Amino acid sequence: MDRVVLSLANPPSVHAGSDRCPGVIAVHRAEDGGLARIRVPGGTLPSAALLAIAGWARELGNGRLELTGRANLQLRGLAPGAELVLTERLREHGLLPSTAHDRARNVLASPLSGRDGLGALDVRPLVAELDRRLCASPELADLPGRFLFAFDDGRGDVAGQRADVAVLALPDQRVALLLAGQDTRLRLPVADAVTGVLVAASAFLRRRPDVGVWRVAELPGGPSPLVDDVRAELGGIIGVEVSVPERDPIGPVGRIEQSDGRVALAASVPLGELTPARCQVLATVAAREVVLTPWRGVVLPDLEPPALAAAKRRLTAAGLVLDGCSPAVGVSACTGRPGCAKALADVRADASVAAGRAAGTATGALDMPALPVHWSGCERRCGRPIGDVVDVVAEGDGYRVERAGRLVYAGSDLNAVRSAAASARTER
Repeated sequence: MDRVVLSLANPPSVHAGSDRCPGVIAVHRAEDGGLARIRVPGGTLPSAALLAIAGWARELGNGRLELTGRANLQLRGLAPGAELVLTERLREHGLLPSTAHDRARNVLASPLSGRDGLGALDVRPLVAELDRRLCASPELADLPGRFLFAFDDGRGDVAGQRADVAVLALPDQRVALLLAGQDTRLRLPVADAVTGVLVAASAFLRRRPDVGVWRVAELPGGPSPLVDDVRAELGGIIGVEVSVPERDPIGPVGRIEQSDGRVALAASVPLGELTPARCQVLATVAAREVVLTPWRGVVLPDLEPPALAAAKRRLTAAGLVLDGCSPAVGVSACTGRPGCAKALADVRADASVAAGRAAGTATGALDMPALPVHWSGCERRCGRPIGDVVDVVAEGDGYRVERAGRLVYAGSDLNAVRSAAASARTER
């Protein structure tokens, strides 16, 4: 039997202690109150549920509802004990099928899968199957909160997110198994895709030396032993290695034609902030559901073409961005002050002009989609997208702008900081 060997040039160091990534059962106590993270497998959420969650954010917290880089939602400013109320409401709406698996349900999927005809496979049924089987396995409740699954329908949009366990659909009704963002060369029939993913996740739990190992990339022997475990249970064939696509820098934005004659609208959400007004507009415009994306955006699928013009007006009036070349697209920020005690600056306020939020909409235009820009309140760079990113990092007396480890600018002049970041993101 051929043996596939995967290696990581610089495997990350093991962490001290278990992963404390927040959920809704165990929240993180930040400077501005409790932070609860709601997992939305595959990003698909009924529009009525989005509206309900926005209302709970106002009632139970400080009103802030944020999109994360894993297409999940988080609420901030929760009072002590508010998570108990939130948990019960999520359970009533079917959004928390298992309290034990609250933090384990990190699942990305191609947001337009099965709608625009571009993928090799509609992965939505696979996401539903994974979530059901994951929640039925007591063992997998022990997965760390940062462990990530992904289902790429073949277009290459989420395969580059470096998920711990992922599948990339191939044209021959098979899928490529990816571990820690690398192609294992193991090919499985579509019918075995979810089983293969679950076997790999179980093998990760068995093979990690202690709770300080949170990701597949951190395993001492790398991902290769997990491939052996999957092959031992399912067989599969070893194929020619495929090139795993790089992370899509901005995701879908604008109008997308669906194969059924209907239309989807993809909107970028500046700084990932879903205000109550934005949630109201999204729920009103949506046909039935919204699809959250890992680029801190939202897709509204299944719209009828005659309703498109009014939908665009309402979305742009709410500050959502429908132009992929807008300077607002791809700008993100960590929590910053005052919500985080470690932050050195109010990075969201400082980034808001670059994201177009201050004026309600972005101004100007770029010649082409640009690199993401991430504003960080400290060197931890929480929430930073993977891949080629322009970093704006707060220091004691200003900011440092970097790209690919190269210093672009350092100083306290905010206009100069924004200008340097804007120039760096369009360099080719």
